[in-house]
Amino acid sequence: MKIRKFEDFEIIPNFAIRVKKMTMAKILVIDDERSIRNSMKDILSFEGHEVVLAENGMEGLVSVKTEKPEVVFCDIKMPKMEGIEVLERIKEFTSDVPVIMISGHGTIDTAIEAIKKGAYDFIEKPLDLNRILITIKNATDKNQLIEETQKLKTKVSKKYEMIGHSDALNHIRIMIDKVAVSDARVLITGPNGCGKELVAHQLHEKSHRNDRAFIEVNCAAIPSELIESELFGHERGAFTSAIKQRRGKFEQADGGTLFLDEIGDMSLKTQAKILRILQEQSFERVGGTRTIKVDVRVIAATNKNLEEAIAAGTFREDLYYRLRVVPLHLPPLRERGGDLDLLLAAFTERLCRVHACKAPVYAPETMERLRRYPWPGNVRELRNFAERMVILFGGKTVLPVDLPPEMTPQGKPEPSAEAASAACEPAFLPQSAV
Repeated sequence: MKIRKFEDFEIIPNFAIRVKKMTMAKILVIDDERSIRNSMKDILSFEGHEVVLAENGMEGLVSVKTEKPEVVFCDIKMPKMEGIEVLERIKEFTSDVPVIMISGHGTIDTAIEAIKKGAYDFIEKPLDLNRILITIKNATDKNQLIEETQKLKTKVSKKYEMIGHSDALNHIRIMIDKVAVSDARVLITGPNGCGKELVAHQLHEKSHRNDRAFIEVNCAAIPSELIESELFGHERGAFTSAIKQRRGKFEQADGGTLFLDEIGDMSLKTQAKILRILQEQSFERVGGTRTIKVDVRVIAATNKNLEEAIAAGTFREDLYYRLRVVPLHLPPLRERGGDLDLLLAAFTERLCRVHACKAPVYAPETMERLRRYPWPGNVRELRNFAERMVILFGGKTVLPVDLPPEMTPQGKPEPSAEAASAACEPAFLPQSAV
């Protein structure tokens, strides 16, 4: 193909026709050579991009702050402030924008230095349109991926948000903030349904490991004969059904966090192996002989009294103290003051979006009944209750008579639905809607 030379820019005719359509972006070009700036503007504007120009480093830094470009092209050799310094200054106040360094005097050492300083790419002059367009597309694709990842993280963090303002919950939040920044092992205790998994996720998200894996293992849900393979992995042929090598949860969590839920249900044999991993940060797969080193933060949780289990001989005392570097005890819902109202409102809002229906309205006497109920299933029971009410009474008023039998005090007759309907809107769905 014939290449037409335009100053210092190599232009391949009709190249844009052959390039997969890319996302249009705002692009900042920092270069002291007017010919380069104008060529870049003409060509990139023709491709549909919005182009901002700066003739020196200081002007470029101002444009980064005011124009907020999605991609930056920066020359290395410029008077007053060289490109590497411009790159460093940009990275000081924004790490997201890709900076592509360009130079007519490029060397391998210069390119390596630029990449080490945080440059997205390095392109030599004369600039090739092919390389420029592909680099822009990759950079904008990366931006979109970062944005989508951030949205996903926000969605996940909301899923594991701890709702409430009781003294008990505020104490847990303070402890999480203090402990999360370390690699200390944490033992979370509390009754079923009180939110131990939420605390484990919070500890991971607030730690320096939050960009690595969070692996969860429910020790009570895995048969005792399979839990070692699940945790440590196995080699091919280790047992009858081991048709290929398999990485275990510890390997999957390398560099991140491993959450061992219901640790009190683990067999003594497996407890001994867990103890060794905590001591040495190494293990062998089932059926293997090679020692595998890992860097894993372990967070454990249980609803059992492990001190009683130690006395009964079903839990190792040495493992208990290895896990219990920082103990966190979650109180039951009945001890969390006014958190019930906030939790019920939050669950109702989320569930109404899921089921695409209106929220039920709780009569004052109904709310009083809910506050007095002990909630043996804790937050999990409250969430299930909220979903039942959303489905059955969406857009209606929930009266005490509509509550489940276990929430009705013994020996106190409830007002009939006919009597209640005389004072309030009917609290049931029409038969056709059920």
